[in-house]
Amino acid sequence: MLRKIIIALAILGLTAGSAVAAEVEKAPPSAPYKEVCKLVKLPCFLPGLGTLYVNPKTIPAGPWLAYDHQGKLISTIYMVPLSALNAKKKFVLSAPGGKVDHVTFQFNAGHPGVTEPHYHVILWHVPVAQEKLVAK
Repeated sequence: MLRKIIIALAILGLTAGSAVAAEVEKAPPSAPYKEVCKLVKLPCFLPGLGTLYVNPKTIPAGPWLAYDHQGKLISTIYMVPLSALNAKKKFVLSAPGGKVDHVTFQFNAGHPGVTEPHYHVILWHVPVAQEKLVAK
C-alpha cells in the first residue's frame, strides 16, 4: 500500500503555484494556518520535524507546514491514520510550498492532535542533507 503511495507521489511531481508557495515559504504562514503548539499540547519545535503550522479544520490529515529554526519551510507533512489506509480512503497530497525534493514515511503511534496511529507522509522541500537542520 505505501509503495503505491510513493509511486503516485513520484508520478505527480508535486509542485504548487509560485503565488501559493510564496505565502508559505517563511514562518508564520498566512491564515488559516496556526502554530500547532498553540492548538495542542506539543512543543513549539519538534526535533526531526521543526515548527509546525496547520489549518485546524484539516486535522488530522493536514497539510502541516514544517519550518526550520530560521523560519524557512522545509517540508509539508500529512498525517494519514491507519484506519483511513485500511479503509482504502483516497488522499490527494499537494505541496503548498512548491517543489518536492523527496518523500519519507514515518509511523507514529499517536500524539496530541492526532491520537490515532498514523503515518507521517513528509514531502521534503529541501535535499536529504538539509533534513539535519531540524534534528535538534
